[in-house]
Amino acid sequence: MKILLADANLAPHRERFEAALPSGVDVVWRPGQDPATLREELRDAEVYVGSRFTAAMADLTEKLRLIHVVGAGVDKVEFDALPPGVLVANTFHHERSIAEYVLSAAVMLRRDFLAQDRALRRGVWATSVYDDSIPQLPTLRDARIGFVGFGHIGQRAWEAFRGLGATGAAVTGSGRVDAAAHGLSWAGDISRLDALLTESDVVVLSAPLNPATAGMIGGRELQLIGPDGVLVNVGRGPLVDERALYEALRTGVLRAAAIDVWYRYPVPGGQSVPSALPFHELANVLMTPHSSGVTTDTFRGRSDDVAANVGRLARGEALANVVAR
Repeated sequence: MKILLADANLAPHRERFEAALPSGVDVVWRPGQDPATLREELRDAEVYVGSRFTAAMADLTEKLRLIHVVGAGVDKVEFDALPPGVLVANTFHHERSIAEYVLSAAVMLRRDFLAQDRALRRGVWATSVYDDSIPQLPTLRDARIGFVGFGHIGQRAWEAFRGLGATGAAVTGSGRVDAAAHGLSWAGDISRLDALLTESDVVVLSAPLNPATAGMIGGRELQLIGPDGVLVNVGRGPLVDERALYEALRTGVLRAAAIDVWYRYPVPGGQSVPSALPFHELANVLMTPHSSGVTTDTFRGRSDDVAANVGRLARGEALANVVAR
């Protein structure tokens, strides 16, 4: 069996990955290479490991059996172009890393640590101890956390918030979250989104991006969160209307936001500003390059998952985390 591996995130775990594979498996490593250039390697590959798979790539394949995305999102796989019988699988293991990001971002933004850092670099001690016009700021102990999406990421982040004494609620597409089992105040479907936003001090977005969720947070919804509210988006950028978010942050409709997922992404090996709008000029934004889940912990686990699925494929067993077309 031949594996064509194009995902650069597994390169640091090469030895671990290959040691977990069954005998007789040949791995062709092309980490970070543009998939469009992998023409010859694609022809006889039975497994492709990478985040993007196009119709043009599908036309080149002759033996392909599995596309394994090294992450949760499969929105860059053109399912309609895949030959019959080709499976697509994904993997997770990012929830611990992203939960750390969500918690730390909420603390940093609610307690104005970004602003204090910038001020102190100018010699200004921006705290109520030295400036009585600055209010004392709250901890997360009595904060209300609202989750839009409550899967692996939301649940693990909530464990962290809950440990600090916060209260929480969640809305999901299905509305089938057991609030009592998770220690939430309540849970419901998306029809209760307005109620969630209105009562939350911190709103965490980790919902999937699809036609039903694109732009689900617009100007009206940002006003519901309010001028004391913090938004943390670790789902997908277009869950939030780009212009509405920028204006809400610029004008103080929203207190602050941590944005880890964006509206523009670079091509392989390139650079790109993350938005057409100047978010970088705003002092109340924590900007990160889709890095909340990028840790050794995440990709060690994903490496193990991909290798385990290759083993299942070789043995003719059912695969884990197969994504429905």
